[in-house]
Amino acid sequence: MVIVSSITAILSICYVYIVLVLRRGWLKLPVHQPFEAKEVKTIVTVLIAARNEEQNIAATIEAILAQDYPRNLVELIVVDDHSTDNTSAIIASYAEKGVRLIQLNEPQKLNSYKKKAITKAIAVAKGELMVATDADCYMGEHWLRAIVTLYEEKKFKLISSPVIYYKEKSYFERLQTLEFLYLIGLGGASIGINKASTCNGANLAYRRDVFYELGGFQGIDDLASGDDELFLHKVAERYPSSIGFCKAREAVVYTEAKENVREFIRQRKRWASKSTRYKNKGVVLLGIVIWLFNLLILLSGLFSLFQPSFAYVFFVALSAKILIELCFMVPLTRFADRKKLLWNLPLLSVIHVCYIVYIGIAGNTGKYYWKGRMVK
Repeated sequence: MVIVSSITAILSICYVYIVLVLRRGWLKLPVHQPFEAKEVKTIVTVLIAARNEEQNIAATIEAILAQDYPRNLVELIVVDDHSTDNTSAIIASYAEKGVRLIQLNEPQKLNSYKKKAITKAIAVAKGELMVATDADCYMGEHWLRAIVTLYEEKKFKLISSPVIYYKEKSYFERLQTLEFLYLIGLGGASIGINKASTCNGANLAYRRDVFYELGGFQGIDDLASGDDELFLHKVAERYPSSIGFCKAREAVVYTEAKENVREFIRQRKRWASKSTRYKNKGVVLLGIVIWLFNLLILLSGLFSLFQPSFAYVFFVALSAKILIELCFMVPLTRFADRKKLLWNLPLLSVIHVCYIVYIGIAGNTGKYYWKGRMVK
C-alpha cells in the first residue's frame, strides 16, 4: 500500500508538471494572422492518398479548388491506392480543373501503401512546399494562405497545423472531439517548447527538398503508419528549431470522428504502433510516464474494491488528472470554439485511464486493420 501510494504520488506530480509545461507551450505559440501578408509567392503541391473514398473525395477536392490562393501557384495530386469503388473515376473527372490522378499499381504486397503513394506524388510534384491532407477532410477557403504565409514569414522546414473533428452525430463522437483536441494540443504545445513530438498527417506541410535531403520515408517505410509523426521526428532531429505550428483558425482541417468503438480502437492502435520506432528517448520516456500514471490510477481503483484504503489514492490521483487536463483544455477549446465540450471532461478522463492502458499494450503488439487491409 505504501509503495503503490508513493509511486502514484510521484507520477501524479510528474503528470501535473508535464501538462503545465505543455500548457505553457501552447500559450507560447503566437496566433498567426494570415492576412497581414499582401501576397504569396510559394508554389504549393497538395498531396492526398485516397483509398475507397468515393463518399468523401469530391467534397475534399472541391474545398481545395475553392482556396483563395493563386491558381498558378498550387497543384493538387491525388494518388488512388488500389480503390475498389469509384474513387479513381471521381478524381479523374476533375482533370480539366488541373487535378492530377496517380494510380498505385504495386505487384507485390506492401505494409505501407500510404507512404508509397505520397512518395510517388512528391516525385512528380512541382511545388516547393508539400501540403498533405486526407481524402475525407474539409478546409475553409483560407487554409493554404494561412499555412503558406507562416512558411514565408518564418522559413520553417515543416509546419504542423490543427485538425478538428466536426459534424458529430452522437455523444461518443463528441467525446472523441474533446479527446482529439487534447492530442492536437499536445502536438502544438510540444512545438511551442521546441520539443516537437507529434502531428497529424491530415494537415502537414514540409519542404520538398527537405523530404529528399532526409531520405523521405526511408527507414520507416516498413511500418504502415508514421508518414506524419515519424517523419516529423526525422526533421526534428536535423532541424529542431525549424518546425512550426500554424495556430490559426483559418489553418484548421476538419474531419469526422469514428462512428463506433471498433473503428475508433483500430485507428488508435494504428497511431500507437508508431511509438515502437521513436528514436527520441525523451518522447519515449514521456509516453512511459503517462502510461504508468494511468495504469496506477486504474490499479488503485480496482484495489479499492477489495481494500478501501486504496480509494483515497485513486481519488487524489484521478482528481489531479481531471483538474490539470481541464487547465490544459480550456485554451484549446477556446481556440476551437468548442468550450461546451468541457462539461464532458470528467467522464472522458475516467474513460481515458482505461483507454490509455489498453492502447499502450495493444498498439505495440500484433497487427490491425486499416483501409480493409491487415497491416502492422
